Amino acid sequence: MSLNIKADGPVTWAAASLAAALGLGLLAPVHARQPATAATGATGGEVGDPLIAFNRASFGFTRGVDRWAMGPIVRGYMALTPRRVRARLGAAVANLGEPVTALNALAQGHARQASRATGRFVINSTLGVAGLFDVAARAGLEPREADFGQTLGRYGARPGAYVFLPLLGPTTVRDGLGRIADSLADPISLASGGYGSDFGRARLGATAVTQREAADPAVRALEDAADPYAAVRAAYLQHRAFVVAQARGEAAKLPDFEPIAATDL
Repeated sequence: MSLNIKADGPVTWAAASLAAALGLGLLAPVHARQPATAATGATGGEVGDPLIAFNRASFGFTRGVDRWAMGPIVRGYMALTPRRVRARLGAAVANLGEPVTALNALAQGHARQASRATGRFVINSTLGVAGLFDVAARAGLEPREADFGQTLGRYGARPGAYVFLPLLGPTTVRDGLGRIADSLADPISLASGGYGSDFGRARLGATAVTQREAADPAVRALEDAADPYAAVRAAYLQHRAFVVAQARGEAAKLPDFEPIAATDL
């Protein structure tokens, strides 16, 4: 089956595992409609899964938590909150990721992308009312994701083993280290007192809700997969291979995505 995600800019921090795994900051893996090609090197099967027993157990546990806790909460939120209000919250959450995108784009040697992310943040934080409205996109500055796992891949770091972390979702050794680095270097987090501050906790909660909302169609579709674990793993690894290829200049752009958010559960 095909698991896809709508590209939501920085929140796609990657194109969302199970909604940042119940809210702790994962982004969405994307499964492209087009198969991987030798030109992009996007073959998820190249990454080993030596921890498969642990990963499957972790996947099952996280999926169960979502089924009985996060899923019902978010579906209640979706039922009670107007779509336009939810869209504004999602835009604000995405806007907070632009500084990290700018830093990574600069580290990758993509000055134009770094400038674009910086411009998006400034415009949307001011004219867009704290990011509630994506004014920058209307002005032609479309969002484009960049993270430190991608940066490491840009300079040749191998993915390492695939790991599905309890409540945090899918990653690889390289991308896991990248997530830690992004969290530590996040200008918004540093300026606001970290994730332990009131703002930080509110941001985590909002990120969890918006990503889980985006992932809901794919969470439901995953019920029909013959092997949900394998489907999520393939989607995640293929997406990461594509974004690294893009950072290296080996792909003009990511393939088209179906307008459905991917999940990692």
